[in-house]
Amino acid sequence: MHMISMRRFAPTLLILAALTSTRMSHIAAQAAGQKSEQEIAVDSDHDGLSDSLEQALLIQFAPTFMVGRQDCAGIPAEFTPNVETPTVQAEDGTIYGQVFPVASLGDGMPAVEIHFYHLWKIDCGPHGHNLDTEHVAVLVSASERDVDAAKWKAVYWYAAAHENTVCDVSQIARASTVGGVEGGARVWVSPGKHASYLNETLCGGGCGADKCVDMVALRPGKLVNLGEAGDPMNGSAFIASNEWPLMAKMSATNFPQESIARVSGLQDGDIAWTGAGKRSKQQIIAVSGATERAIAGGVGGTAGSLGDAAAATGAAISVTEGDTGDALAKSATHTGHALGTAARAVGEALHLVKKPEKAE
Repeated sequence: MHMISMRRFAPTLLILAALTSTRMSHIAAQAAGQKSEQEIAVDSDHDGLSDSLEQALLIQFAPTFMVGRQDCAGIPAEFTPNVETPTVQAEDGTIYGQVFPVASLGDGMPAVEIHFYHLWKIDCGPHGHNLDTEHVAVLVSASERDVDAAKWKAVYWYAAAHENTVCDVSQIARASTVGGVEGGARVWVSPGKHASYLNETLCGGGCGADKCVDMVALRPGKLVNLGEAGDPMNGSAFIASNEWPLMAKMSATNFPQESIARVSGLQDGDIAWTGAGKRSKQQIIAVSGATERAIAGGVGGTAGSLGDAAAATGAAISVTEGDTGDALAKSATHTGHALGTAARAVGEALHLVKKPEKAE
């Protein structure tokens, strides 16, 4: 009797089991959907942009970094998370990012500034030092007010090169100039010193320490969001270390109004120096550096090094043509003095010029 009853109700039990399974699947799917929405809404660095949007923007506009094949520092490094002192974990080409909202560019649409940091274990160029904090930045604008649904396009790119020093040759350009409107621009990183350039031919400016030769594209590695200076993400406790200026770089915009005005006044295709007023001094330093190398090179290397000094002098004249006449005059006077001193020094080093005898 019991067996007959079970057989009679078996189809009903199967139907109930199927309905229960379907219901449970639906509930699980709803829970997964709610979790996904919650994840999208997470804003770990409390800047008004969700973590998912920030990561999407980092991926979309990630630059292609051209680095020296024989760079004495290797490639950019990954730093140990949750450690306050910057400690190299691996030299694997990791790039760090920062994404934060800025004022609208005049069209009322949301705008965001993105920084990409290539961090190195050492600056192994002239006057080198441990740890090297370098970066480029891009200013992007949304197509609509809903930032998660919007399409994003870059408006301006910035490359830091010897930033905030007398040798500062940082640059700003329209995104269309550097082919970085829909995605990342190509950036050249000088071997050893790691200054960033938006154009390969610009690498060699500044104070003469940069030269982009034997360059290759950096193999894409990890792309890690640092968060904000006061709200680090992904264990980036090393942001606040006083062993490098990372905190200061993260706390400032690279697109002040004066820089935007400067590049806006140029023709399409031109790149602007953000520290244009320093160009005369930089070329004097470049001449002095070339002369120093000429002396250090001794008899065997003097001819080539003196050629470098002459080339640097020519550059000093060409780059100051856009400055005022007074600046050009000062550049010529100081450069002439530097070359006169250099010539005497080289002559003395080669025993071609007799040193003046000291007065008794």
